[in-house]
Amino acid sequence: MADPEGVALSRELVRCATLAPSSHNTQCWKFALEPKAITILPDSRRRCPAVDPDDHHVFVSLGCATENLVHAALAHGLKAEAAFDATRETIRVALAPTSAEVSPLFDAIPARQCTRGGYDSKPLGNEELSLLERVGTSSDVRMLLITGRPAVENVLDYVVQANTAQMADPAFVRELKSWIRFNGAEAARTRDGLYSATSGNPNIPTWLGDLAFDWLFRPKDENDKYARQLRSSAGIAVFVGESADKAHWVEVGRCYERFALQATALGIRNAFVNQPVEVQAVRPQFAAALGLTGRRPDLVVRFGRGPPMPSSLRRPVQAVLV
Repeated sequence: MADPEGVALSRELVRCATLAPSSHNTQCWKFALEPKAITILPDSRRRCPAVDPDDHHVFVSLGCATENLVHAALAHGLKAEAAFDATRETIRVALAPTSAEVSPLFDAIPARQCTRGGYDSKPLGNEELSLLERVGTSSDVRMLLITGRPAVENVLDYVVQANTAQMADPAFVRELKSWIRFNGAEAARTRDGLYSATSGNPNIPTWLGDLAFDWLFRPKDENDKYARQLRSSAGIAVFVGESADKAHWVEVGRCYERFALQATALGIRNAFVNQPVEVQAVRPQFAAALGLTGRRPDLVVRFGRGPPMPSSLRRPVQAVLV
């Protein structure tokens, strides 16, 4: 892929990869193009040390980007083989010619979003749940599907407990606020962060958003919001890697992204409710409640059917190339 056509294809694969989710939509990745490979690297400038002190979410996000790249490559006639380099902490995706195959998961890449609004509360069918469980699982990642109302309420208890702890942490609040984009103009300028409209909030001037955040960001209101959202969901998926290391975090990201793409293909929405796995003091209790004593749950995701929300923006490909 040293020719101009090959470079253009590599850039298109990177564009598809960047449509993956990342914590606070930081887009914490960089890409290095080679003649027959693309290497995905963490971008340390886009870390979130308050919510993600050990870079867990960074490497999950790299896994999500990897999964998008693999599906995009196949759709363009390239077989992608991804390998994590523990020494360099990068993912090298080797590319080789093959027959093109456009899958429903590839088609879902541009439509996938973390939909932070309410869902319709209706259960999913057993076939849909089985399909989601199948694509969201690998030999190194287990996915727990929680659909019973008492079990969902139990998860909600841990979400509220952990969310209350996060909101009492000034460093967490400052970090979150720094990634909120209060209006379309600010979102278009940065092309990253949490555009307030994606959560159903109105566009307001940045100066007013700063004030409103300080006035209105209160534990009770946020906890009530999460209660409404979880109770409107069809269920919750918890992803658990076999080990708590960066290679497995990448694999968790790949499994979650397959889940999210398959859900999108089925018209099912999803969004993270990761507070119980982000707060270190709560995480072991949450794990024990799920029967995972001694293990680290990696992601908590609610899912169900509901209307789309505005999508968050992405930086241009040139901005993520090295």
